[in-house]
Parts: sequence; C-alpha cells; structure tokens
Amino acid sequence: MKKYGYFDDLRKEYIITHPDTPLPWINYLGTDSYFSLISNTGGGYSFYKDARYRRLTRYRYNNTPFDSNGKYIYIRENKTGKFWSTTWQPTRHTMEMYQCQHGLGYTTIQSQAEKIHSKVTYFVPLNENLEIWKIKITNHHTHTVDISLFSFVEFCLWDAQGDATNFQRNFNIGEVEIDSATSTIYHKTEYRERRNHFAFFSCSEPLKGYDTQREKFIGSYHSMESPVVVENGNSLKSHAHGWAPIGSHHIEVTLEPEQTKEIIFILGYSENKKSEKFSPPDSQILNKDKVNQKITYYKDPKNVEDAFIALKRYWDQLLSKFTIKTPDVHTNRMVNIWNQYQCMVTFNLSRSASFFESGIGRGMGFRDSNQDILGFVHLIPEKARQRILDLASTQMPSGGAYHQYQPLTKRGNHELGSNFNDDPLWLILSTVAYLKETGDFDILKEDIPFENQKNSEKSLLTHLELSLKYTLDRLGPHGLPLIGRADWNDCLNLNCFSEEPNQSFQTTANKEGKIAESLFIAGQFVYAAKQMNELFIYLKMVDKANHYSGAIQKMEEAIVQHGWDGEWFLRAYDDRGHKVGSHENNEGQIYIESQGMCLMAEVGKKMKLATKTLASVHRHLATPHGIMLHHPPYTRYHLELGEISSYPPGYKENGSIFCHTNPWIMIAEAMNGNPEQAYNYYLRINPSAREHLSDLHRCEPYIYAQTIAGYDAPTFGEAKNSWLTGTAAWNFVAISQYILGIHPTFNGLAIEPKVPQTWLEYKVSRLFRGVIYSIEVKRVEEGENPSCEVDGIQVNSSTIPLPDVSKKEVKVLIKIP
Repeated sequence: MKKYGYFDDLRKEYIITHPDTPLPWINYLGTDSYFSLISNTGGGYSFYKDARYRRLTRYRYNNTPFDSNGKYIYIRENKTGKFWSTTWQPTRHTMEMYQCQHGLGYTTIQSQAEKIHSKVTYFVPLNENLEIWKIKITNHHTHTVDISLFSFVEFCLWDAQGDATNFQRNFNIGEVEIDSATSTIYHKTEYRERRNHFAFFSCSEPLKGYDTQREKFIGSYHSMESPVVVENGNSLKSHAHGWAPIGSHHIEVTLEPEQTKEIIFILGYSENKKSEKFSPPDSQILNKDKVNQKITYYKDPKNVEDAFIALKRYWDQLLSKFTIKTPDVHTNRMVNIWNQYQCMVTFNLSRSASFFESGIGRGMGFRDSNQDILGFVHLIPEKARQRILDLASTQMPSGGAYHQYQPLTKRGNHELGSNFNDDPLWLILSTVAYLKETGDFDILKEDIPFENQKNSEKSLLTHLELSLKYTLDRLGPHGLPLIGRADWNDCLNLNCFSEEPNQSFQTTANKEGKIAESLFIAGQFVYAAKQMNELFIYLKMVDKANHYSGAIQKMEEAIVQHGWDGEWFLRAYDDRGHKVGSHENNEGQIYIESQGMCLMAEVGKKMKLATKTLASVHRHLATPHGIMLHHPPYTRYHLELGEISSYPPGYKENGSIFCHTNPWIMIAEAMNGNPEQAYNYYLRINPSAREHLSDLHRCEPYIYAQTIAGYDAPTFGEAKNSWLTGTAAWNFVAISQYILGIHPTFNGLAIEPKVPQTWLEYKVSRLFRGVIYSIEVKRVEEGENPSCEVDGIQVNSSTIPLPDVSKKEVKVLIKIP
C-alpha cells in the first residue's frame, strides 16, 4: 500500500508527503472561540463559536473534488504566465516538492513549482478571533523573477444554512468595504441591519489590486482551478454588490536569486457595540477602530512569530500533564500527542463541524459533550467545570435534557428536543470525573437553572439526583429503562415506525414509548448510580447512598432476570416486547453496547457473567479491524427497529466497527483480568498502528475515526467520520485509566496496571491536583513480591494518598507480577 507521510514525534507533527491522500487529511486551528478547519491541500473554512450561525468562509460539502473551497494563495510567474497554488489544490499543478506538516493548532504547507518555493503556515493565535497565514516565498532560479500573489477566500453570509439555500435573498445582500491604505477587505453583509459583527481579510503588503466579487475574479465559466484574474495576471478591483463576496489581494513581488520574501495575511472576526457600529455615527461605514489595532499588531512579523511560539508552548504545557514512555511506539505517540489533541478538539466542537459534519444540523450534543469531558478534564479542568454547568443548564425539571444545544446561545435545540433517555445519566459520569480529577466539591453547590430559565435554579447535586430519578420514573414492563426516541445508539429507534422517506428517525414517534426497553440504559444506570453512591459515601450522605443502593440492586436483578440471553446481554425489548440482540433473532443477534456498559457496571459479577460475555464478543464481533457494533447485520429494513436497519450491511450503525464502543470492551477485559486482550483490542483501532493500511483505512492515520466498515461491507476496513467522535475520549480513558491503570479517585491517584506481559517496564508522568506524579512500573524480578513505594516508602494501597500541600512532586515505584 502507498505511504502518504510519516510521524515526527519530536516535533509533534504528522508530515504528509503526497497531496493526493485517499481523503482530505485535516487539522483544526483554534483553542477557544475562533476555529478553522484546514486540509493538507488548503481546503476548509473558518467560524466564530458556532459553525452554523457565525461562519466566516464558505465551503462546499459533498463536492468534486471532495475538498472544495478553502484558504488559497495563487502564485503567478509574470514573465511566463504560469501559475499554481501553494497548497496544490485547487490548481493541482505538478509540484517539484510538496510537504504538509499538521501540528498542534497549526498547519504548514510547503511546495515548489517552477523553482519558486513557498511555505505557508496557518494558525490561530491564543485568545484571538483571527487566523494568520504566513507565507515565505523563495526564488531558486539563477535569475530575478517577477511574481504575482493572489489570495482567495469566499465569504459565507454568516448563517451557513441560509447561505446554502436562500439564494433569492443571498444574491442581493452581499456587502464589503475595501481599505487600500491598510490592504484590508471587510465583509459586512447584513451589518446595516441586525448584525454588529463583520469579517476582515488583510495583508501586510501594499496592493497592486484586489477583488471582492467572485464572478469577476473566477470568471463566469471558469473555476477555482483557473481563475480568469490569475490567468490574466491582473486584479479587476471589483466591488461586491450582492452575488458572492470574496476576498482576494493582488501583490507583486520581485525576487533576486535565493531571495526570500515573507508576507502575512490575516483573516478574522470582529464585533462592535451596537451603539458604536458606524464611524461616523450617522454613516453606514464600519467602525474599524478596534479591529485595525489587531490588524496593525499582526502585520509585524515579530508579533506573528511570538504568537506562534506561544501557541507551541501552550500545547507543550498542556500535553506535559500526562506523558508516558512504554515499549510501544504507537501507544506512546497516541497517548502523548494525538489522542489528547483530538480530545481537545472534540471538547471544543462536540460533533458540529468536520469534513463529515456540516456544522449546520448539529450543535453541541448533551450526551456527546459529557463523554468528551472524560478524556479532556485533566487538560483544562476549569473549562470542563464550565461545560458541566452549561450542560446542566439545558436540563429539564424532570431530569431530562435537550439532546443538543447551540454553542452561541447555550440554549437547548427545540427542533430536536429531548426524550433520548440515556442523556441525563451522562451528566453524572462527567461530573464525577471532574470531582475525582479536581477535588472541587463546591461545584455541587452551584445553583443552576433548568432550561436556562431564571428563578428555576437548583444545586448541581439536585440536577444529578434528577438524572437518576428520570430513569427510575421511566421503567417498562420488565423493570428496565424505557428507551424513548433512542439511547446511545441514535439509530435504534424502537418507537419510530417510520414508513415515510422524508421523516427523521430521531424526531418521529408513532408509538407512545411505554413498552420498548433498553438494556444499555439499564447497565448505564447501574454504572452511573454506583458512581453517585461512591460520591454520597464520600460526602457522608449515608441515607442517599442506602436509597440508591436499593435501586441499583433492583436494576441489576432486572438485567440478570430479563436481559441475560445465556451467553451475552440482550440489547433491548422492542415495542412488541420482542427481544433485540438475542440468539433467537436471525439478524442482530449480539450487540456490543449492552455488553460493554453492563460489564463496566459489573452487572452479574458474582455470577461471573463477564467471562462468558467477553468470549461471545470475541467470537461473534471481533475482527482484525476492531469490534463490530452488532452481528449479523440487518439485510432488510425493519420498521420496528428504525434507522439502524436502513444502512447497508457493515456500514455505520448496521454492523460497522463503531470505534466509540470498542474501548468499553477494552475496559471490561482489563477489569476482568485480561490485559493481553484489552491491549490487543486497543491496537486494532489505534490510528498510528493502522498507518500502513492508509489506502484501505483512508482517514487520517493520526486521529480516531467514528466508524470502520464491518466484516460484511464490501469495503471492510475503510474508515469514515474522523475527528469528532467519542472514540477519542473513551480510548484515552481505556488506555490511561484501565490499561496503564492511572486513574483519579476522590481520595488520591490510584495505580492499578493491566498491561501486556511483554512489557517489562513503563513510565508515566501525571499532573494531578497540582502535584506531578512520576510513576515507574516494573516487573518483579525472581524472588521479589509485588510492591508499591511512594518516595521510597512502601505503602499497602494502590491509591496514592494526596501529599502535603507544599509538596509538588511524588515519585512512585510499582512492581507488578
């Protein structure tokens, strides 16, 4: 198979050496409010906070080429008239060299054509609502060359949904301002009325010309591959009035042999107070006072370099909080770099904006965001804290929750609504993870509204109890939780019964929902309630702990009595009371979700159900590319099951390897004393370990994908939906807390390794509650006993108690059999 690049672990980069990757291999820029997606060939788009309502630049999904529209710079050699793009796309010129370096929060693309070398670095400075494109151009001819540079972005008219549909309005509202003195183009569509924000695109060099009207720049019958302005070598100084506003600077540069020229472009977002929108106040001219200060600052190359260095230091500092050194290179690079990096991206964006998620139909998921916290909380606990409060604020008085909320308003999405009955329990898991990480129990006293309504505030602890109550108030005929619209698997729609192709499986309900039950939610309830009980006991709230102990026992009994199928756990009961995920079924006999969740909750522990269950998973679901969601897949549409059976066999929820769920089995194997199998499953979906399969895998070899085509799919092993997936958080939890065995508790840091026998030793550095734990794990030598030493003193517990507040480092030596 063709190799498209390689890892540079020292620089924390993935280097792509061929532009024609199987799919666009992308990166994310931005850490706070302003974000940008960029591919290895310059495709992508930018937005502020919300990919739907504040999209700065336009991108065309599901296009040909797949990666269409982006952040482009064209170079034209004026004497010969030859031109190309620095990022290969969109001209796809034959390059003398090409290299893309995807780093942490930045991307650098180098290329050379016609002996003109270019190096473009894209990044978002910390705490800024703008992005920098820094280009260096070098002439490797033996003679002087005159070249023209043409930058290009296409502005989105803010609301990406309206931008892609409402053309009778869109073609009439586009507005810009051009300030040639500062080489800046301002996009101000709808600023004249209800908006007080605008975009800007500036350049550090004097302009030969500019363009802001797409048709003038590209030509009526040309494409971005060969814009007429670039072909002819002259900008038209077009001014957009409606139609499609763009931003393009024309710069002329003369380079002596081996001379290098650096040029800076700045693309960004700015807001003015409503009372200060215009300058002069009675005009329609943008007030640029605030934004021009930023533009001036970042036109200085030194300030750009300082910002870039600060960004790299920021990521070095973040990732230093958890580092490992093991015998396996794939584990090291994923844990030390890429898995944690992806956890940050999923925390920031949930499932909203990727090359597979358009940023239009989905906001921040309640279930998704709570799970993302599990892999992120150790990085920036204060951000996790705020996210928990934001999520709880969308909860309903019943304990239910909006399935999604919009990041711009932080209010629940009414169009999708609630009744995904697993949602509330995830709030417990994220909150407990935060408490164990930080010891910040004051968060439980925070008064939080329901549905963001004033005067409805209750403590976070009350919200968590209502999450449990929500489940207990909705039990079905077998004493198991009702599934509602769906549980974790949004495509198992047991109350939908949709026969109309234009109906949404998630929002259509033709049944009352009083019969269909979920074994997944049952296991999840036990898992979450046990963690709540652990919290109640720590807080010395014994009555509450006793109360929920009874509920836990009753739910476990219901699961074992009505949910055990003899060799594995059922998945559900449908609306007719028929079993789903049973050996009695012809298709969909065994599902991964209920196995993973029930085993993590230790359901049936005394009966040793885990051993039978895991053997069944291995026998029926495990493949060389990972563990399938269920098997056999459905070969026809089942009205009573919903969307899950709408996919062809082996794809997505119908029997693919849904990577999100694989860590649950890794965790269960580790808990059941099977470290070899746990780690084997970990490596099967580890992106770095799959790099040699890039032509098959297709997605990025440095990032987890949501799904890999299952055994029954014609493209078995092909990945889709990379980046924004709960796979990132759960894999980090599985490898760090259960296989490496380093997990926080209320009382301290527990160290319980479950690593392969071939590992003779490994090291972990873990920042926990302000203290660096330097942990060394070794195999016992002949005649030795397993032991744990803390700062040279032997202790009898696997949980390392918190040291004196003055102590900033603890050394731990663990010897394992």
